[in-house]
Amino acid sequence: MLWISWKRKSGKLAGVGMKKKKSVTTDRCAYWFITPYYLFFVLFVLFPIVVNIVLSFTDFNLKTISFTGFQNYVDLARDGLFWKSVENTLIYVVFTVFLTLVIGFVLALALNNAVLAGTRFFRGFIYLPYVTSMVSMSMVWLWMYDPTHGVFNVILEALGLNARQWLYDEKLALGAVIVMGVWKGVGYYMTLYLAGLNNIPGYLYEAASIDGAGSLQKVFRITIPMLRPVTFFIVITGVINAFNVFEQVNVMTGGGPMNATTTIVHQIYTRAFTEYRMGYGAAEAVFLLLIILVFTLLNFKYGNQGQDLDIG
Repeated sequence: MLWISWKRKSGKLAGVGMKKKKSVTTDRCAYWFITPYYLFFVLFVLFPIVVNIVLSFTDFNLKTISFTGFQNYVDLARDGLFWKSVENTLIYVVFTVFLTLVIGFVLALALNNAVLAGTRFFRGFIYLPYVTSMVSMSMVWLWMYDPTHGVFNVILEALGLNARQWLYDEKLALGAVIVMGVWKGVGYYMTLYLAGLNNIPGYLYEAASIDGAGSLQKVFRITIPMLRPVTFFIVITGVINAFNVFEQVNVMTGGGPMNATTTIVHQIYTRAFTEYRMGYGAAEAVFLLLIILVFTLLNFKYGNQGQDLDIG
């Protein structure tokens, strides 16, 4: 009997040991699978950021390099053109994110409730610009804004109105770039909102209908609160992407006229790859990194990530 009891205990202990060994082996395999991602992150994200920060304290110009301390940041604080680019970028961010968010939400509501034929086609048609190259779309809009043969001026002249110098007027150029940015991004936001609308439980709307709620009340009391996580994600990613605006500015206006459309990334590109002031361009890039970090932290602090839903 003692021998049988000892065998049972030893068997259990052996079984436990095998399970622990198997668990350790599985954990090691999991770490091996995620290692490529972390290697990519360290080599192509973290390391370039560190190098950029180091270069921001130098006057590196591709030929010579010397440590200058905080001189680049002192010059940056006195650079009126750079602060003009910051102002333009902020205007672009506010209007682009807000307009794209609102229009994308309205389109999602309309297409989600639509029962007409071709709804899927319209969804794909609206989403198509987002997956198209920004450079190619910028060329199309450059032609549309053409002062002589552009579509917009042809329409204005057909209505008996004067043609506009869309990209050559200081008062209109930035607005023209914003319109193009909204048009390109609205399909992506619409798709995200459509996914969020499909995840809202139908019984909430049924209960609201029983209580006598109208369509607008359902939107403001149910739809918008339930879509708060989607909106939070859109604002975070939209702000970050809008701060990095460059391609359409470089193709359509080159930062003009009279620096009316120059942005932070456009200034970084100009300083680093046109004037070969790599150290100064690196300092501007650090400034942009800090701005994005601040906006991200503010959104996380006050956005609540959509967890405090109140459907009342």
